[in-house]
Amino acid sequence: MRTGAQAKSMSAGIAAALWLSVVTLPSPVHGTDVAQGQMIIELYCARCHATGHSGESTHKAAPPFRFLSQKYPIESLAEAFAEGIVTGHSEMPEFRFQPDEIDSILAYLQSLQKP
Repeated sequence: MRTGAQAKSMSAGIAAALWLSVVTLPSPVHGTDVAQGQMIIELYCARCHATGHSGESTHKAAPPFRFLSQKYPIESLAEAFAEGIVTGHSEMPEFRFQPDEIDSILAYLQSLQKP
């Protein structure tokens, strides 16, 4: 049989574990993590593309990501991110992403779009 102090300590531990599990979950935007998408985009794409709300792309053939929706429905890019993005110029490497990464990338791209 547990003493009152042991039960109280155990309850506090369970409460702390539940609190930590809630705090460490990603901030969902339609079930995705925009911050994770931004991190992936900046890691793999910022060398050539403008990846934020302003700025110009450093590569002339790389469109700024904030204008992608003028050429493509953002959600239609999911397949390209899964199978490998193919472009008309040889300098762009081929990238493939996992489903959770793709959801985050698309959420970030959607957050950037200019009307």
